[in-house]
Amino acid sequence: MALSEADRIKLLEREGDVAADYLEELLDIADLDGDLDMDVEGDRAAVSIVGADLAQLIGQHGEVLDALQELTRLAVYRDTGERSRLMLDVSGFRANRRSTLVALAAETVTKVRESGESVSLKPMSPFERKVVHDAVAAAGLTSESEGIEPRRYVVVLPA
Repeated sequence: MALSEADRIKLLEREGDVAADYLEELLDIADLDGDLDMDVEGDRAAVSIVGADLAQLIGQHGEVLDALQELTRLAVYRDTGERSRLMLDVSGFRANRRSTLVALAAETVTKVRESGESVSLKPMSPFERKVVHDAVAAAGLTSESEGIEPRRYVVVLPA
């Protein structure tokens, strides 16, 4: 049975609440100051941590952020029994990265259209690949992922 829109949003808000409780406890343990912001973006809960000095929660190229997101998803699963697609951001890192990747996708689409040849991008995380795939599709071209984790990358194909 499909959920109503109101029930779906209520479920996602619950995910956000559980995630926020988990993250608040983690911030307390780590003695870090951060404010939490929860939202529902499309078909997933989104939680952002903003604060002065949170770089250690991001790590190099977002590796710590990716791990923290997975731990938070596990905490949500433990509490709700439902797999979560929650998106976690720290100090706008993912939002900024998304903007950079959308620009990269636009440049790549232009190159592919001009040359008529496919273009391979450098390896990316699943989050990054999804952003690029979505941007390429919005521009009217197709793309696919190739390689094996952690060296998986996007190939943009000519029309």
